[in-house]
Amino acid sequence: MSMAVVGMIAGMALGFAGYFGGFGAFLLVAALGAVGFVVGRFLDGDMDLADFFRTRDRRDGRR
Repeated sequence: MSMAVVGMIAGMALGFAGYFGGFGAFLLVAALGAVGFVVGRFLDGDMDLADFFRTRDRRDGRR
């Protein structure tokens, strides 16, 4: 499935949630979509769990 089709489906889901459920449902669907995106990237191997917990490297002279 292409990214354009996935984007269209996500947009339609957000549109239906906003129309039938109001702004709160729109935000809930958007937040759950973002969580699903991160989990999907993690399961595909495109993202590492350490990316979220890595500390800042201070070797560049900034504080």
